[in-house]
Amino acid sequence: MDVRLEGITVLANDVSALAVFYRDVIGFKAVVEEEHYVEFDNKGVRIAICSRPLMADNTNKHFSFIEDRKGQAFELNFECHSPEAVYELFEQLVAKGATAITEPVSKAWGHTTGFFADPEGNIHSLFAVNPTE
Repeated sequence: MDVRLEGITVLANDVSALAVFYRDVIGFKAVVEEEHYVEFDNKGVRIAICSRPLMADNTNKHFSFIEDRKGQAFELNFECHSPEAVYELFEQLVAKGATAITEPVSKAWGHTTGFFADPEGNIHSLFAVNPTE
């Protein structure tokens, strides 16, 4: 069997507010904008936002789309070309409305990484591979 990850759909209580964040703060271009669904242009894996009630309707009212979410369900990782770019982009995202979780730092696993949250509380990372000496 040959399976390829084609897309990621982020579930949202407020599709409009989350779409504004991904468009205006992250910089994704919306290619489909509907009341309960927004899809963005992205090289590689498609990213979309869908309302939790719509997904409940599409899945015969599956409990996971009806109950309140508890805890982190997913993390998007945004790779930068250098550690310096991580610091710069982190500051830009926070200035545009992202919530700073942890400032970028050099980690033991060889990346410079910082964490921020979107308006629904999903925590994501910016990172770059540290240059080897």
